[in-house]
Amino acid sequence: MIKVKALGLLFREQEMLVEAYYGKHSKGFGSYYRPLGGNIEVGEHSKVTVVREYKEELGIEVDVNQYLTCLENRFQIGQEWSHEMIQIYTVSFGDPKYYEKDTYSFLEHDAVAKWISIKDVVDGNIHRYPNDLGVVLKRMTKQDNESCHYHDDTVT
Repeated sequence: MIKVKALGLLFREQEMLVEAYYGKHSKGFGSYYRPLGGNIEVGEHSKVTVVREYKEELGIEVDVNQYLTCLENRFQIGQEWSHEMIQIYTVSFGDPKYYEKDTYSFLEHDAVAKWISIKDVVDGNIHRYPNDLGVVLKRMTKQDNESCHYHDDTVT
């Protein structure tokens, strides 16, 4: 089954806000990071998904600024395959005071969101999801007519 998701990229100077994970991922085991967002519900516009997910996860209102791209992400962890279509947006906090915090606790589960270096994401110095997130960040300053990127990461 293909999962359909929407993620919101939120920036503070040369950093972006991500959820920090620790566990098994397509490159092995350890820390990895993902922008906030989640599964699009049936009948829900992907922009609404991003706003809803930030509210559910952090209790914070965000504004959707711009649609960036669609990523197709196909990967394998052990014997399990995953396939996702991901809508990517830029977002900003509705209230500027939230940019002052360095970490954010999740409301629904034991997780933390924190700021990480955009350069580390682009350069591939950290494990990030989706895998082509660095490509998206590079493209933000360049003209590119490709509207959907495909990533195939097969690790057994």
